[in-house]
Amino acid sequence: MAETNDKTKGSEEKLSRSTILGLGAMAVGIFVVANDFTSLAVALPAMERDFGVDVTTIQWVINGYAMVFGVLIVTGGRLADMFGRRLAFFVGSAIFATFSVIGGLAPDVWVVLAARFLMGVGGALMWPATLGMTYDLLPKSKAGLAGGVVMSAAGLGNAVGPLIGGALTEFISWRWIFFLNLPVAVFGVLVTLAVIPKDKPTKGDHKVDYAGIAVLSAGLLALLLALDEGTDLGWLDVRIIGLFVVAAVALIGFALIERRIGARALVPRAVLANRQFMFACITVLLTSAVFFAALLYVPQYMMKQLGFTALQAGLGLLPVMGVFALTSFISGPAYNRFGAKITVGFGAAMLSGGMFLMSTIDPGAPYPVLIPGMVVMGIGVGFFYSSTTTAAMTSLDKSQGSLAGAIIYMCQIAGGSVGLGLNTAIVVSNPKLSDGISNAFIVDGLLAACGLVIVILFIGGRVDRTELASLIYRHKAHG
Repeated sequence: MAETNDKTKGSEEKLSRSTILGLGAMAVGIFVVANDFTSLAVALPAMERDFGVDVTTIQWVINGYAMVFGVLIVTGGRLADMFGRRLAFFVGSAIFATFSVIGGLAPDVWVVLAARFLMGVGGALMWPATLGMTYDLLPKSKAGLAGGVVMSAAGLGNAVGPLIGGALTEFISWRWIFFLNLPVAVFGVLVTLAVIPKDKPTKGDHKVDYAGIAVLSAGLLALLLALDEGTDLGWLDVRIIGLFVVAAVALIGFALIERRIGARALVPRAVLANRQFMFACITVLLTSAVFFAALLYVPQYMMKQLGFTALQAGLGLLPVMGVFALTSFISGPAYNRFGAKITVGFGAAMLSGGMFLMSTIDPGAPYPVLIPGMVVMGIGVGFFYSSTTTAAMTSLDKSQGSLAGAIIYMCQIAGGSVGLGLNTAIVVSNPKLSDGISNAFIVDGLLAACGLVIVILFIGGRVDRTELASLIYRHKAHG
């Protein structure tokens, strides 16, 4: 009888063909957005030459997109939950693809920058809608698989971005990085239209919280601008201090507005009152410095100390990005089996350990010295982000899934921005680049260790001792 029940349970949990196709479509959407963050990074020098501008202008091709994306993603998540995730995905994809084509055809740098800003609007609608639909496709018992799909696609997109961007820039033109988004986005939309059922928007008041959107956007924009420009202008510059003041006033104002509005608030009170969700956000804030710092300073070390080209540096990141993508698949089943505390905690521990390993570099260290630290960190990224996203999204009602994913991602961007500012301040204060990177990575490792402490104390409830004991027993038996 028990055997029959097990078989029935297994058949019930077997994924249907439409579910697999739906997950594939969501993975395509995630890949497009994630790839766009990294593919243009290696094309910036070519764009500088073509438009006759300097790096302070062309950097906004990356920064402008990321800033608009980070500012609007919470709004995108809330709108997706209110009016339907599939609709939000279609609208976001249309905006993203349209302005990708305009960016590819741009006659000057200002059209490119305007296109990139508006692509950020499309991405801010696509990303949370895609997260919500991915978790909706699967039962709660397979929520870890959803997290694995999300982060695997994101890891693959981030990993191949520099390779695709470098190859297109070198052999055709950087403009094809923009044009490539169109067919991929169209494919994602067509598959979604065919296999993802039309979702029901949340019940209740669908009036848009315009005041909350405006004040939160102003506060986040001021904060991200301050963090971005603080390393160049100096943290005590009156303009940077002014931006921090504006950010603080706006974010306090946002909290007061949301309390007054109630149920139709951009971020409902039930979300902010959920302790599991808030601790997941804090953990992401603390640990995001690790990934962002590695993506910036490991290539810097390769190019400035080891003489790598931009394309070689992109290939040099494969031990992090490739392991990240592969580990994300493993993290899903691990989350389903062992729960949030073990999988998120393991990821945070690996992030910390990876940064401590890479902090041992010195001016004469060859590339192979970096590989063990990058591999350990790749394991950490794959386990930590997919498991934390799953823990955060499953702690809230399914109707708030897109908003939950958006807030988690905003914390990742905000934590990464703060971490980059801190890392840059440490690096430039040292006379040798390798010494600065080493000291910065030690600080990053300590921040990730603080995240691990929060996981141990507050996330995932108690560890399932029986499951953990069986894991240890199986490990010893294999040994």
